Amino acid sequence: MGFVMRNESFVCRACWAAVSEHPGGSARNHCPKCLVSLHVDGEMPGDRASDCGGLMKPIGFEERKGKGMVVVHQCQKCRKRIVNKLAPDDDYLPVVRALGEIQARELLE
Repeated sequence: MGFVMRNESFVCRACWAAVSEHPGGSARNHCPKCLVSLHVDGEMPGDRASDCGGLMKPIGFEERKGKGMVVVHQCQKCRKRIVNKLAPDDDYLPVVRALGEIQARELLE
């Protein structure tokens, strides 16, 4: 099975925001307010084959050729890491600031 396009609305399980479909018609897999996702996919995006169900929290950002800026998610339950392209309506600056503060504290410890 290959990539399965899923552009669905949902309620975020981390911040409880009502999340609408992706504004560009692409796949929506994380909350645009807190950037948290759920670990529901197995091997392929959209397959919904994972039984984990853990919260996928943002742990960093990377620039990827052909994708642009992506958010790196890590499952808080099984520790799996997945990268996801940022959506046009993602409010990522507060998350970037929070991650920067965490990294600064770790350097000082």
